[in-house]
Amino acid sequence: MRKLIILGLIAATAAPGIATAQSASELRHDRREIRQDQRDLRQAQRHGDRHDVRDARRDVRDSRQEYREDWRDYRRTHRDVYRGGNWRAPFRYSRWNVGAQMRPAYYSSRYYIADPYRYRLPRPGANLRWVRHYNDVLLVNGRTGRVVQVHRGFFW
Repeated sequence: MRKLIILGLIAATAAPGIATAQSASELRHDRREIRQDQRDLRQAQRHGDRHDVRDARRDVRDSRQEYREDWRDYRRTHRDVYRGGNWRAPFRYSRWNVGAQMRPAYYSSRYYIADPYRYRLPRPGANLRWVRHYNDVLLVNGRTGRVVQVHRGFFW
């Protein structure tokens, strides 16, 4: 009986870790599928007719939609990771749009997201950083201060 209880406790603690691994692998698979569909679209644009291009665009759109749904499911099941907490800045909230230029005080190292993989954010490119601005997340070019990408209401 004691062994059965211990096995039940081990299974209960291991199950959430297994679910997280499956979710991460699903997201990885979906990103791979999007890249493949984009390659197919480029191939259809070069060598296919308009029907091939239309079908390839639909495939890319469907793959992106599936990726968003998987990411939303992950977010919904891991609400504690995206909890906003008591986050305040010495400046007021501003609604930033793509292409806007920020002053360095808004994207200093104090506001960097140190581990973007924890939030399932894509890897930033060269000179790019994920920055938290209240409940929004911005991808900012560290050299120019330009906003490259915006996720509004990212944190709950």
